Amino acid sequence: MIKNGFAEERRFIIMVETQEHQKSNQLQFVLLVIGIIVVAFNLRPAITSVGPLFSLIREDIDISNGLAGLLTSLPLIAFAVISPMVPNVAHKFTREKVLIYGLILIIIGMSVRSISVFILLLIGTLIIGTGIAICNVLLPSLIKSHFPLKVALMTSIYTTVMNIFAAAGSGLSNPLAKDLNLGWEISLLIWALPAVFAVLIWIVIIRKDTTKQETITPSKKGILSGNRMWRIPLAWIVASFLGLQSTLFYVTISWLPEILHDFGMSMATAGWLLSITQIIGLPASFSIPILAGKLQKQSLIACSIGILSLIGYGGLLLGDSWATIIFSLIFIGIALGGGFALALTFIGLRSKDAEQATELSGMAQSVGYLFAAIGPFAIGSIYDVTASWTLPLLTLMVVAVLMIITGYQVGKDRYVID
Repeated sequence: MIKNGFAEERRFIIMVETQEHQKSNQLQFVLLVIGIIVVAFNLRPAITSVGPLFSLIREDIDISNGLAGLLTSLPLIAFAVISPMVPNVAHKFTREKVLIYGLILIIIGMSVRSISVFILLLIGTLIIGTGIAICNVLLPSLIKSHFPLKVALMTSIYTTVMNIFAAAGSGLSNPLAKDLNLGWEISLLIWALPAVFAVLIWIVIIRKDTTKQETITPSKKGILSGNRMWRIPLAWIVASFLGLQSTLFYVTISWLPEILHDFGMSMATAGWLLSITQIIGLPASFSIPILAGKLQKQSLIACSIGILSLIGYGGLLLGDSWATIIFSLIFIGIALGGGFALALTFIGLRSKDAEQATELSGMAQSVGYLFAAIGPFAIGSIYDVTASWTLPLLTLMVVAVLMIITGYQVGKDRYVID
């Protein structure tokens, strides 16, 4: 009887402990999903909120279109320089901790950038770019690590959230600055609030779970220090697709308001149309990664996105009627929303594990964003010389054609390291 009593008591204790463990795992799962989402809040508004404010910033600080374009190009340069360093730093201090450091840098950068002094504007922009670069690289690997069977779904969720907040940044920045009389400085600073919230969430995640707090091992250190991704052709193709897509995106969020303003619209209306363009891409941003994850090859999807881009920018070149503009923006919106989500999905699909995803993410984003960084500055400079948007739009159409060619190659079913 005594033995049976002890056995029953032990079974009861095990059952209670199992239930508590399951509840703890469920809570941690929910916290991780929320954590991924709140980081995604901060990866676009700091950049997309600048374009609709270019005219106010130019008037206040007295700079050219080319220099104004630097405010979008500098974060991309930071992406290119910082991204290759992130994998080693992450494995030394853990991905989660370095993610928090990146978010803190975003907050600091936004504070510095909101001072109406040109050099501080540039310094703050570089700090913001450094913080976003860290988060950009780590999110795909965190998803691969924590959600290995749900890579496509989680990529869909966080890229969709990114595009929602990107659209909010484009649409709200001008009204905040002019209609609410906050000025461009406060209008930009407001976007630091989501980063503060994200820091708090990830502090909670780290304190509740240490199982994923990896320390570097000699084997991993050897792998990472070898920079093997830089010697793999497929990694370069992934990077090229990301770079071409990002060029179209960052040029669009920088100069589309100015293009539409030259068509006779107010800057406020142009800003909202840029926002709507990004909203149009939300269904594509969510559905394309899921579709890509179900297909063995993604070449058709990638090429289709390039074709939509070609049609969209070609439409803007053909005329400035409302019908033509709306038609063009619909195609551009679908291409931008789906293209970025697909580019990030390729990082997971072409990697076998979280380590490969971290390395590929760092390499691809470094190369891709270095290429993309040229875009806003180059397009602004071309317009300064020609005083017309014809040549800039033709340039974007060439980029779209290159995206079609690259998309066909990157969509083939293979891994960077088999």
